[in-house]
Amino acid sequence: MRLDDVWLRYRRRAPWVLRAVRLDLAPGEVAVVLGRNGAGKSTLLQLTAGVLRPTRGVVRERPRVVGWVPERFPADQPFTVESYLTALARVRGLSAAAAGSAVAAWTERLGLDGYRAVRLPELSKGTAQKVGLAQALLVRPELLILDEPWEGLDAAARELVPDLVAEVLAEGASVLVSDHRGETVRLPGATHWLVEEGAVTVARSATAGGSSVVEIAVPTVDVAGTVAALRAAGHQILRVRPTAAPPPQATPDPLAEEEGPEPSPAPIVASPSPGSELTA
Repeated sequence: MRLDDVWLRYRRRAPWVLRAVRLDLAPGEVAVVLGRNGAGKSTLLQLTAGVLRPTRGVVRERPRVVGWVPERFPADQPFTVESYLTALARVRGLSAAAAGSAVAAWTERLGLDGYRAVRLPELSKGTAQKVGLAQALLVRPELLILDEPWEGLDAAARELVPDLVAEVLAEGASVLVSDHRGETVRLPGATHWLVEEGAVTVARSATAGGSSVVEIAVPTVDVAGTVAALRAAGHQILRVRPTAAPPPQATPDPLAEEEGPEPSPAPIVASPSPGSELTA
């Protein structure tokens, strides 16, 4: 797919949101869209998905099957989760039996089984976002576009997103994703599209050339805060595991002057920001 000299503004004589954008996204490639709030990241994603049409220029060779997940799923619709997903599967050409199988598989995988009979407006933002992911994957896309896909998801679903991206890429499809949480460090080898002042520049990810894993140990009471701080800094947490507690002393000496051993710290394995991986 190629964006060929694409310009966009939302009304005549309004400022240009995007100017002279020339980009290529090859099959099997993942690109991460970066930029400050309001820079035009979502606009670029919607252009690529076909939700918006360029004011000037053209989007060429857009794949036939596009999976589009907006930042906020439009949940104000009079359907249950099951009826909504089934209807979309049929619209995309699946038979009744195939649609039922696809809906069952994706609701189970995304933890939506208990919500199949729930109406969309009654869902939390995170659960509605899972429905958005499911609808984009009912038919395997040739291009998957994710606008802040981790936003509002629970921990288990956030961990699943990189696996879904990897599966789509493994089948030769392309993936375009925006993210302000730093979660895309788990997409090694991604191309970066930086949106700034209406222009888009391209750079390879610094993680493409390799990374390192570092293991650190912190007191158990500090684990949650340390994990949060590492993630906020853009590092990937690979695992958190407790260390074995020291064996108790058989006959502690009440008169001993030396202090006893400190509580055993919990090692955390994390992956750092582009350039290396951190194991915390």
